[in-house]
Amino acid sequence: MYSQVTRAIKISVEPFFLEDQSAPDRGHYVWAYRVAIANQGNETVKLVRRYWRITDALGRIQEVRGEGVVGEQPVIGPGQRFVYTSGAPLGTPSGIMVGAYEMVSTSGERFEVAIPAFSLDSPHQKVRLN
Repeated sequence: MYSQVTRAIKISVEPFFLEDQSAPDRGHYVWAYRVAIANQGNETVKLVRRYWRITDALGRIQEVRGEGVVGEQPVIGPGQRFVYTSGAPLGTPSGIMVGAYEMVSTSGERFEVAIPAFSLDSPHQKVRLN
C-alpha cells in the first residue's frame, strides 16, 4: 500500500497484477489499482480532474488527463472516504505510476492533491540485484 497526505486529503493506492487479463507472450501486461481518498480535514472537497504519468520499464511515458475518476466527480465530506478501482495496461512487465487530483473546496478554492508514486510489478519481471 502506498499513501500520501496533501492538505488533509490522504490518498492510498494498492496495485495488483491481473494475470488473467495479461498476455506476456504478446507483451501485454495489465494491472488494477484500488485508490482510497480520505478527507481528514474540516472542509468538503470535490474531485474534479485527474492526472496520471505512467512510465514503463523502457522509460516510455504516457500521460492521462481527464475529468473526475471512473466517470464520477465525487464529493467527499470531512471524515468520509471515496474508494474506486481502475486499471492500466503496459507493454512491459513493470512500470511506475504517479499523479495528482485537482480538488475544489466548498469555498471555491482549487488545489492539487498528490497521488504517491507506486510500482507496477508482475511476476514476469526479471529481478536484478545490484
